[in-house]
Amino acid sequence: MNDIRATLRLQFHRDFTLTDAERWVDYYAALGISHLYASPLQVSRAGSAHGYDGVDPTRIDPELGGEAALESLVSRLRKRGMGLVLDIVPNHLAVGGSQNPWWLNVLTWGSDSPYAKFFDIDWHSPDPALAGKLLVPFLGAPYAEVLRSGELALGYDADTAGFHIDYHEHRFPIDPRHYGDILRFAEHNTLYEQAAFFESLQQNEDAYGTAQGMCAQLNKVMESAAAQKAARAATALFDATNAHGATRLHALLERQHYRLAWWRTASDEINWRRFFDVTELGGVRVEIPDVFDAVHALPLRLVEKGWVDGLRVDHVDGLADPRGYCLRLRQRLDALAEKRPLNAPRHVALYVEKILGDGETLHTDWGVDGTSGYEFMNEVSGIQHDPAGREPLRRLWHDMSGREADFPAEVRLARREVLNSLLASEFSACARALHRVARARLESRDITLAGIRRALEALVVHFPIYRSYADAAGRPAADAPFFAEAMLGARDVLSPPDTAVLEALERWLGGEAPQACAKDEERQLRQHAITRFQQLTSPVAAKAVEDTAGYRSAVLISRNDVGFDGEHFSHTPERFHKANAQRARDFPQSMLTTATHDHKRGEDIRARLAALSEAPARFSAQVERWRRMAAPLRQALPDGPAPSPGDELIVYQILLGAWPPTLDPQDDDGMRQFIERLTEWQLKALREAKLRSHWLWPDDAYEAACREFLEGLLTTPALRDSIAAAARELDLPGAVNGLAQTVLRLTVPGVPDLYQGGEFWDYSLVDPDNRRPIDYALRQAALDEALSPAKALPTWRDGRVKQALTARLLALRSRHLALFAHGDYQPLTATGEHAHRVVAFTRRYSGHQLLVVVPRLATPLLSGAERPLIAPPAWGDTSLQLSPGNWHNVLTEAPLDTGSASVYLATLLCDLPVGVFLREEHLDSSTSTPSHL
Repeated sequence: MNDIRATLRLQFHRDFTLTDAERWVDYYAALGISHLYASPLQVSRAGSAHGYDGVDPTRIDPELGGEAALESLVSRLRKRGMGLVLDIVPNHLAVGGSQNPWWLNVLTWGSDSPYAKFFDIDWHSPDPALAGKLLVPFLGAPYAEVLRSGELALGYDADTAGFHIDYHEHRFPIDPRHYGDILRFAEHNTLYEQAAFFESLQQNEDAYGTAQGMCAQLNKVMESAAAQKAARAATALFDATNAHGATRLHALLERQHYRLAWWRTASDEINWRRFFDVTELGGVRVEIPDVFDAVHALPLRLVEKGWVDGLRVDHVDGLADPRGYCLRLRQRLDALAEKRPLNAPRHVALYVEKILGDGETLHTDWGVDGTSGYEFMNEVSGIQHDPAGREPLRRLWHDMSGREADFPAEVRLARREVLNSLLASEFSACARALHRVARARLESRDITLAGIRRALEALVVHFPIYRSYADAAGRPAADAPFFAEAMLGARDVLSPPDTAVLEALERWLGGEAPQACAKDEERQLRQHAITRFQQLTSPVAAKAVEDTAGYRSAVLISRNDVGFDGEHFSHTPERFHKANAQRARDFPQSMLTTATHDHKRGEDIRARLAALSEAPARFSAQVERWRRMAAPLRQALPDGPAPSPGDELIVYQILLGAWPPTLDPQDDDGMRQFIERLTEWQLKALREAKLRSHWLWPDDAYEAACREFLEGLLTTPALRDSIAAAARELDLPGAVNGLAQTVLRLTVPGVPDLYQGGEFWDYSLVDPDNRRPIDYALRQAALDEALSPAKALPTWRDGRVKQALTARLLALRSRHLALFAHGDYQPLTATGEHAHRVVAFTRRYSGHQLLVVVPRLATPLLSGAERPLIAPPAWGDTSLQLSPGNWHNVLTEAPLDTGSASVYLATLLCDLPVGVFLREEHLDSSTSTPSHL
């Protein structure tokens, strides 16, 4: 069985099951994939489209086919020499609803539940109304309104042998210790007697264990039709549509371990950790050994059975101790190595989903193989944007939108808004944790909670990365520069007294090692504060950067995506090479991706939009013309024009980027589908920006006006045709960029990851658009043609050239495993008039050398072209210095004799816009390992 050499990400749901994937294993194998990379397979909410809302991590989801279907898929994969990488979600589970047994048990028994420690709940809230309770903010309206509406219905469920409150899709169980409050109203002797038994549980030290037998006995009693009738009559007395029923139901609810509340209270008052601001996802305390074991029992069993060859950990930054977690998981995986079947690799790969900030690198002491590749997506995008386009496009954005073209400033503004709205409760919890640290010493006990809040807000607002990784030993050296940057920014906005508080926070948050504290209580308080802080900065960054600033600042939206550093409009090739060399040294098996289930725009949309950076003046002129033509489509609302100028500019960008090369503006059906997809994107974009609309308080009038404007652009013939013509101008440079990023992903150090369907052009928009069904039959038919990239180039618009290129390079990786796994990385620098438009490098290992050459900023070189191929004369005297020898063009099968040291780009890229070459080198047997490739 081969180790992981190339993965293909699949999004599983009830309309694409494990059995569906099995049907296409032969296609994946023929394409050159070594491992399918599955979205979470454990039981999630019914109908889940993604699997990140798990409700039972101990089973494979029946909607996906269950464990039997997984076994069948793995068997098929093994027959083709392939394997499976599994995405796991240790940070959170779906809560609310009625499907999570652990959560329902906590609602039933409160802190006495054996699962109470599984969730990150503060049972000692400073709010007296939440003392010993958890807030359950799932009501669609204020509590009193919902109570009196009769929507809270008391009932009995024989399957669970218990009473509960039903509310739409939610179920709120009743503590058995209070069943007596219901049963004493039953006009049935046996049920009435049961009331006393259940009330006795309130004095029983083992109420949890004793209640199981009592509930079983109650269920037997309820088998009687008379008992059922009496029970229904008793529960009817809790009908809150009348005053007495409302009083009874409210009294019963007040005795439970939860407080029902309107959903709007969550951001201000919730007392348990969520996934970001998503109240339907509750944080799991996987740092506790018992919880770790329960959450990982299934994936570790699948690893031991040899069904799974790698794990991808979702949102590792949400965990209390990412390093400790990864090391524990690595230890468990290594311990299973010898128990795995002989046909399964000994080493099980471990990847983490980690967003790396500018200048940040993955810590090397976590025991992981690397990340899931978001940083590579950013690196490729960076070199495809022309730095000369930055200032003209910044001016266009500022002049049109009225907003500063300063992405870091937008991020700081968004961070402050998030702290004071969406994550206000989490912010308050962190501040209180730090206040308890302050009270632990005489020297700091006069530091006020208000002062801590001001200093903490300034620190988080200026924090440049997702989080730091301080633990009992203090802050790691790798985190120090980023913490220092946050401190510098915070000092600039704080008064001198608050600056003194800030300095104290720096010490408490890892500047001093908690383990150095003399008192155990203070040490524990500091460690708790560190955890709360580090679990706060991560969701703040996600909500502020990806989900707010990324939709507010649109100098060019191709530079706003998950894992991108939006403050940098472009990157130099030197930076790109440095990142590749560093990955080769530290994480040679890290994933490389350019498209994910999380991306905001498909990889080929970004590739097309990057070309706008090369012609900013033309784009500005086009926008000015379209604005004049579209004036009748805008609406004047009380709070301003609809759409706003900034939102209008974003629409023009997305239209140019997402317009497929095959879409004819005269194709009514195609245009209708295009409009439908774009209006779904637009709604999400407007709400994520949180300027004129919002997820929590949507502005229906503004959203409707923006939708009508977008539809008008694409149904008004003159406007539609003008925009379509501008989109056609991006076709060729966009395709060149798309093919270049494909080559780079498949050849630089790391493990290339393809996103489902991305072997053809990827013009997907933000989810759920990027999870649309894939036409595998079409892709299979194209692959069966076995076209070379050169032969597929003339019909490049259909996407087959990208697939042909992918298949050819994956086959190369399969034939030369060691070269790609262990080969060095040496950047090459071109010379000549277009030297800056070339990215090239070599990789060498054990007698084989690989040469990769791709263009960048190619728009001027494509003048007059009819296909995405730069005519040889356009390269002029641009050349590369290569050592003499005989090379083989992997993509065209043509030989290349570099008799002289200098080789022109016109020669290297005469048949295709990209070049990959291989040669065998003479080996000195005394110093080199014989070639085994």
